[in-house]
Amino acid sequence: MQIKDIVNNNFNENILAMQKAQGILLEPITKAIELLVTTFKNKRKILICGNGGSASDSQHFAAEFTGRYEMERKSLPAIALTTDTSALTAIGNDYGFDMVFAKQVEALGASEDILFAISTSGNSANVIKAIEVAKQKGMHIVALIGKDGGKIKSLLNNKDINICAPVNRTARIQEIHILVLHTICDAVDNIMFKGI
Repeated sequence: MQIKDIVNNNFNENILAMQKAQGILLEPITKAIELLVTTFKNKRKILICGNGGSASDSQHFAAEFTGRYEMERKSLPAIALTTDTSALTAIGNDYGFDMVFAKQVEALGASEDILFAISTSGNSANVIKAIEVAKQKGMHIVALIGKDGGKIKSLLNNKDINICAPVNRTARIQEIHILVLHTICDAVDNIMFKGI
């Protein structure tokens, strides 16, 4: 296999994954957008968590709301639970890594807030614990997952929103996830600040 073949294969795989995801994810993405708009209008906030690339996505997503996506507008309340190294290391040391997000949800989350839980496998133990605590607090759950949805899918009920990238390769799942996040940001901005 030549280098150009690798490049072309990745682009072609991405295109096919995006096309497959578009039809499947239209409904849950639309529901997530409507929920975020309602949440922000009701002066509630979103908490976002994930590991590795999903931690980066959590921070990126939060920054698009607290800063801006593409238009000048007022800041919106979004907190990435992946950024406070003192909290992460203290909780990880004292309670175990499985609790690093759950303890923050316990402290920062409130009824009618959203937990935006990101996991490419759907099996991240610390994200699962965060979902469990969020449900106890009466928070809304938006799960951004992949593959078959893993254990997270089994935790979700009809009140929760399941945005599951319908592919198995982690890189393609992450590419779908970032498109989903940007799409949500674009729609929230247009609905809340342009009145579409």
